[in-house]
Order: sequence, then C-alpha cells, then structure tokens
Amino acid sequence: METLTGPVMFLPIDNIDTDRIIPARFLITTKIKGLGRHFFNDWTHGSNASENAKILVAGHNFGCGSSREHAVWALADYGIEAVVSTKFADIFHANALRNRLVPVVIQPEDHERLVAALEADPASIVTIDYGALRLTCGSIDLPFTAAISEIGTEESETPGGEELEILLGQSRLIDDHEAARKARVNTLGGR
Repeated sequence: METLTGPVMFLPIDNIDTDRIIPARFLITTKIKGLGRHFFNDWTHGSNASENAKILVAGHNFGCGSSREHAVWALADYGIEAVVSTKFADIFHANALRNRLVPVVIQPEDHERLVAALEADPASIVTIDYGALRLTCGSIDLPFTAAISEIGTEESETPGGEELEILLGQSRLIDDHEAARKARVNTLGGR
C-alpha cells in the first residue's frame, strides 16, 4: 500500500496508555478477532470519531504503560491502519510494526498544526503517503518517519506467530536445559 486516505479518529490526548486502549479485563484471549469492539471501551469516542476511520491522530506519547500486544490487536481489529503521534512507547511501536499497524511519527510543531486543523474541521480527510513519507490534511503537508520496511507482510491467524515459530524451533535446546536443570534441582525440597 503506497497511500492511506480517509477520515480520522481524533483523540489528541497525551500519554494514552495501553490500558486505555484495551482495558485489562479484556485480555483473556489470544485471538485478534473481536478485540476491536473493546477498543477504548472505557472512553466515549465522541463526536470527532468516524466509524470508518482508518487513521487515529493521537496526542503525544501514544501506547505507553504495559507492554500488552492486545492494544495493537484491538486497534487493528477496529480497522485502524495507522496512528499519528509525536512519540510511541518502544514496545508498542515494535508490536505495531509486527502487526502491520503503522506508527507515524511527526514533529511536535507539526503535530500542533495538524491538531489545530482537525479541531477546526474534525471531518477533515488525511492522506498518508508511505512512499514519500508525507502526511497531508487540507493545505497542511507534513513530513513523518515510520519504519515501513519493518512491517510484517505475512497475514497470520496466530498473533505473534513468527516469534512462536522461532521459540518452537528451539525446543531441543529448551528440553536439554530443562533436563539439566532437573538434575541439579530437587523440586521437592529446594536445591
């Protein structure tokens, strides 16, 4: 995909943590499907949310807090394909890239311009040009950074499937370690 164009979900609140994105009580699944209905469950999206938004424009420092990958899964299941902020928590950023959600990083002064434009017209259309690394909203044209090349290209029904395959590929080493450990440790009475 070279570009993404559409209305936005506009939530210019700073420090949105993963518990706000998907509350802990919904973390009882390892399936992506269905998590979107709980996305921002404890917040009202408000009148500035478009039901068909694929782009979320957030405040500064998005995805902070715990490292739950469910936050990214909920965004993706809801239909969000890109999140725009000035900063993303490192673990959220990595989870986003693994799950094909694009974290679009813009400079603070550009963020202020974008927020002002969306406050003036919440129905504005935003275009993200991945090839040119440009974001446009009306007459505003902003550069951004995004590690597009790191985004996974394979569809997977199993979240974290690639990491799981790597781990399972090490099963012989894990079994050897556990056998050696059992020989060293008396599990009934300590060491």
